[in-house]
Amino acid sequence: MNNVEPAAAVIRRVLPASPDVVYDEWLDADAFAEWMCPRPARATKIELDPRVGGRLRIDIDDCGFMLYVTGRYIDLDRPHRLAFTWKCSTWAPSDQDSVVTVTLEPQDDRHTLMTIHHALLPPELIGGHQQGWTRIAEQLDDILRARS
Repeated sequence: MNNVEPAAAVIRRVLPASPDVVYDEWLDADAFAEWMCPRPARATKIELDPRVGGRLRIDIDDCGFMLYVTGRYIDLDRPHRLAFTWKCSTWAPSDQDSVVTVTLEPQDDRHTLMTIHHALLPPELIGGHQQGWTRIAEQLDDILRARS
């Protein structure tokens, strides 16, 4: 039996804020809109219902190409971890929902190691999501630095 986990997009970044602050960024629609979506793409509308089973939706304008992401929260463990399903409107209907897990580990009083693990992606999309999540983490870092 093969116990090897399928490939996933995984990024890690130390952010200039406590885990509580970073966690809240993921669950506040206004804050989320500031840094979600790798630029030049922009979130045009965000709906978050941050409770286990609650839905999320991100409407995206990627240089005039409109798409959306939908999902459901499957784990909320403040301020350590959150997870949600993720499916993009551009994916084939037969593609399963993928899963985004964000873990937050304190590094000291003012820094957090954030790990984004995006699993169950269609194999041909892993590289693009790796790049996208890397840029999104950079944008979150920039926002948190500007606020401090």
